[in-house]
Amino acid sequence: MTSDRLQHFHGRLALPLIAAPMFLVSGVELMVAACRNGVIGSFPTANCRSTEQLDEWLTDIEARLRWHEDQTGRKAAPLCPNLIVHRSNARLEQDLAVLLHHRPEIVITSVGSPTTVLKPLHDVGALVLADVASIRHAERAAEAGADGLVLLTAGAGGQTGWLNPFAFVRAVRAFYDGIVVLAGGISDGHALRAAEVLGCDLGYMGTKFIATRESMADERHKQMLVDGSADDILLTTAFTGLQTSMLKPSILAAGLDPDDLPARGAIDVGKDIDVNARESRPERWRDIWSGGHSISGVTEVMEANDLVARTVAEYREAGGRLSP
Repeated sequence: MTSDRLQHFHGRLALPLIAAPMFLVSGVELMVAACRNGVIGSFPTANCRSTEQLDEWLTDIEARLRWHEDQTGRKAAPLCPNLIVHRSNARLEQDLAVLLHHRPEIVITSVGSPTTVLKPLHDVGALVLADVASIRHAERAAEAGADGLVLLTAGAGGQTGWLNPFAFVRAVRAFYDGIVVLAGGISDGHALRAAEVLGCDLGYMGTKFIATRESMADERHKQMLVDGSADDILLTTAFTGLQTSMLKPSILAAGLDPDDLPARGAIDVGKDIDVNARESRPERWRDIWSGGHSISGVTEVMEANDLVARTVAEYREAGGRLSP
């Protein structure tokens, strides 16, 4: 199932899949559920209110996964914290110290070069996967020594890239033989199998994990995904200054017109929103929600183990179609 680059995880993965790290969505319950079911669980360290809480989360998750392994005799899939390495992250040094203490098997770096954290993470045995949104970003991360690249392609939820996934993967594979992860548009096992055929080692699944019982997402966010389709996704720079895939219905509910948003990064949520449109002023990300093109594959809110089981069945079915 997995390539030679991931053989040390042999027998631990039910799928070559990462439950994508999602701001204000990925938490302890989702991580435990994903890893127990053979999916790499990833969460942004920024989801923790403090470095102390990050330590508590990791301790709790690790203990629960050890208990699961003791009960079942099966080792869980790896846990994979996601660290923002941009200079704007005031907690970078402190969060990194916590990760080094817990010695995660995999770490994903986002919003910048992984250069400053590569050596200390490698020293504790972690694989480092770097988020990249362009060919040049991929080249730089490869040159820095990243063990893998997460290709943010058109259709990924939240802050994303713009490149076609077919073109992006093949361009990267022309110069890089490390781990490649496809982020964007993977809504089922068929798409995951296609990513492998394309040359990827792993895929990201984010939007469908938002709509699980274990995710920390607002219940209205989950239902909006169930009710929506890819036509409800808007790519805009208005909220973060970066290309971001957002849900149009949540923008409308906040009193904004998705077809007439302010310029790049101009929205100051709480000032630019009609306060009469809601009982309380919405906050960026808490009331204006993201989603990816794979929203069209979200048909119900379900438990994470059921989502994984369904994806495994789809993945196997797709594999059968590839057989001679």
